[in-house]
Amino acid sequence: MKATQRDFQTIAQRALGKCTILFLCGQDEAGASAAAAKAIAMLPDAGERVELSGSDLKNDPVRLVDEARSTSLFGGTRHILARVSGEEAHDAVKAFLAMADMGETKGACPIFIVATSATDKSRTAKLLIKRDDALVAVFYPPDLRSLTADVRTLADSAGLRLGGDLAERIARGANMDIRLARSEVEKLALYLDASPQSPKTADIEAHDAIGAKTEEDGFMPLVNVVLSGEVRKLPQELARMREVGLNPVAVALALERRAAQLAGLAAKLEPGTDIGQLLDRQRVFFRDKRDLMEQLRKWPAHKLERLVPRLAELHQDLMSNSQIAELVLAQSLAQITRFAARRG
Repeated sequence: MKATQRDFQTIAQRALGKCTILFLCGQDEAGASAAAAKAIAMLPDAGERVELSGSDLKNDPVRLVDEARSTSLFGGTRHILARVSGEEAHDAVKAFLAMADMGETKGACPIFIVATSATDKSRTAKLLIKRDDALVAVFYPPDLRSLTADVRTLADSAGLRLGGDLAERIARGANMDIRLARSEVEKLALYLDASPQSPKTADIEAHDAIGAKTEEDGFMPLVNVVLSGEVRKLPQELARMREVGLNPVAVALALERRAAQLAGLAAKLEPGTDIGQLLDRQRVFFRDKRDLMEQLRKWPAHKLERLVPRLAELHQDLMSNSQIAELVLAQSLAQITRFAARRG
């Protein structure tokens, strides 16, 4: 079976009872992760979580079968959440399906695979997409209008009344990442002591009070310096990152988001097409136009093919090395900036 972000919730509700594997992929890793969380919350009893990485499955493909058939330490239910990059889960999924076809996986726990840099055309997705016992869901980066609507929905459920300007501000400040937007809404609700039973009205002053970064203090200046290959400006931006306390993982997510946007635009950029005209047709935010034009020149399709999986690896490195995340991020940003600065 197949779903997109538009119909995922409806299809997932029907599919969870008969699907053992949900493969969540596409350019929007944040959306795929959020969808995995929603699907797990739909389970009657999610139980114990078993977390697996791409390297776990790549190095030991049979482990997925073993974990899915194992029982919880305390005899309760369990589910598996695997975060992988590209085709890292391919051999593990293939081994699991071979056992399933022999009837050896009855009673297996649900498996949720969030696959960064994979699509519904990937080899792993093709193993699953035509099966009735699996669901492949593909997620694309949201536009500003849809994420603003999502922010207002999150606010409503948290007991916050948001004006359209503030909802859009939160969406922009989160760099179009639903997880960061949700975090901002939760902080705002906590600050105002809002709840569905006691709703409160939020305004710009309240948002400023919780320390939300403005666009000038946020991720995008650093992201633009890196992806534009501005080597001389990078030390200044790294210093600013430390001074204002930007979260390394959030910076990596901002880079992933922009790289996904560039990949989508590059796919539409035919030989001889004027970049400015393409951006006008795609209705990109006017403040981003100059940076996007420069970055599309720096990152043709063949370079983006190397960048996107590199950023996925960086994200995982930061998650697993939180104590030295800032150092890991700074080294990676320097490498990417130098790579962007090269011609061709």
